[in-house]
Amino acid sequence: MEQLTSFIKNFIDLSAEASPWLLLGLLIAGLMKAWVPSKILSKHLGKGKSAIVKAALIGAPLPLCSCGVIPVATELRRSGASAPATASFLVATPETGIDSVSVSYALLGPIFAIYRPFAAIMSAIITGLLVSSIKDEYIKSPVTEVKKNKSACCASKQPTTESLPTEPAVSSCCSSKPSIKEVKIKAETSSCCSSNTATISKVSPAPSPILTDFFEKTKMGVYYAATKLIDDIIIWLAIGLVFAAIIRTFLPEEFLLSYGSGLPAMLLMIVISIPMYICATASTPIAAGFIMAGLSPGTALVFMMAGPATNISTLGVIKNEMGSAVLIRYLLGVALCAIGFASLLDFALNYYVIDISEQMQHSHELLPYWFGLTCAALITLLAIKPLRKLIL
Repeated sequence: MEQLTSFIKNFIDLSAEASPWLLLGLLIAGLMKAWVPSKILSKHLGKGKSAIVKAALIGAPLPLCSCGVIPVATELRRSGASAPATASFLVATPETGIDSVSVSYALLGPIFAIYRPFAAIMSAIITGLLVSSIKDEYIKSPVTEVKKNKSACCASKQPTTESLPTEPAVSSCCSSKPSIKEVKIKAETSSCCSSNTATISKVSPAPSPILTDFFEKTKMGVYYAATKLIDDIIIWLAIGLVFAAIIRTFLPEEFLLSYGSGLPAMLLMIVISIPMYICATASTPIAAGFIMAGLSPGTALVFMMAGPATNISTLGVIKNEMGSAVLIRYLLGVALCAIGFASLLDFALNYYVIDISEQMQHSHELLPYWFGLTCAALITLLAIKPLRKLIL
């Protein structure tokens, strides 16, 4: 009973921790959908090694956690970004950010504040290059919202004013009985191609697919994020938070400290971090606690790199959007880079006799707990369709 209570408390705490950043990610993704043309994303984040580097540099400063990056990366992929560029963005964005760099400087000192974003960007580029080695036929095509024609009778071209016959010519279910003086198509017709009433003398221009009004575009983006996008990721998000709560409840920090430092401790940290949810900012004080308890700075860095970049929610979305081949190389890239850059950090600190613990200070809460709970309640409300209809 005590463990169940602890599990519920950890689940609520994790939800409160993740929800503000998830809402921020949803908002960015929705505005991206409304404001950024797909051609621009396809041009800069399409195929090629330059797209991988651009995605890493774009994602690195964004203040998004491992859950908040999911909707943004999903929209990037669906808007034309290549799988390697999307993978690079998924690594760089949660591993570092403007907020986490400042917290790293405050808690871990200037060395971590410089080395951490460098390692994150390089890790993103290397992971993107690994994904780029996959043949296109093994990469799942992005999910799009383009719908096929409802029936073959609607596939024919609509006649122009000059080509309209003087006598009615009924040839398909889309045809009507017009006269040369006045052509009307009734909205209540049962045809699959029905449209609003119109006359041949006053043809209203079709509305532009790109809304020019600022408020209309913003409203469209927010509505997309609160409906379609949240529906696509909510299941994996819930699964990820449950796994993270299990890890936090049944795997105490003392278990990690018992393995000390070195490669075995790094490998264990990788295994634990894969299903775990933790954002880059929140991982910093935990890593500081690991270092103060006796773990090497490199082992703590593995936690700060692998934890934010990998969790059940992110992995599920990668498999769903890009396929298993991309998922395997994504995990391989994150794991190898985390261990490689962590080992390099430990070697450099030992070689130059630098003590990181001397630069560390005490941590403090980044966001108020009540604000996180409010955001979690809002996400829950949006995820339940009958309740969502009451406010949208």
